[in-house]
Amino acid sequence: MNFKKELLVLSVLLMVVLAGCHHNATEMTNVEIVKNTYEGGSSEENGKYLEQYLAPDAKWTEAAGFPYGGTYTGFEEIRKNVFDRLASEWLNYKFEPEGYVGQGDKVVAYGTYSGTYKETGKHFKARVAHIWTLKEGKIVNFEQFVDSTPVRDAMTNE
Repeated sequence: MNFKKELLVLSVLLMVVLAGCHHNATEMTNVEIVKNTYEGGSSEENGKYLEQYLAPDAKWTEAAGFPYGGTYTGFEEIRKNVFDRLASEWLNYKFEPEGYVGQGDKVVAYGTYSGTYKETGKHFKARVAHIWTLKEGKIVNFEQFVDSTPVRDAMTNE
């Protein structure tokens, strides 16, 4: 009879442990959250993921020297000053991620920007890295590092 009780207790403990593992397995990692802001089926989907995981007071810094350089706070300010402008001023503007590196609350995404500036018809490619900071599953900070020269060159008629 003791063997059956021990087996029952062990079975219950195993179920509790497995239930905890299952719960953790369904939570997204910081790298997965950041990937979803780039690798959705469309720009709209990427924007929805960004909005879903962005903290209300998140800081978004576009590099100094970049056409949209500055720091913006919250989704509406980011959308207005970055994404709306990219959508209205460029054709096929995109970031093609090559990889991600995650450590603790930081995720680095690196790759290449490309697009064609509508006003000049010039195409560009530029290397870029983004550093994301997350806290409790929410994006609290974004910082862009980019070779701005090819972007600015595409925007001039020279």
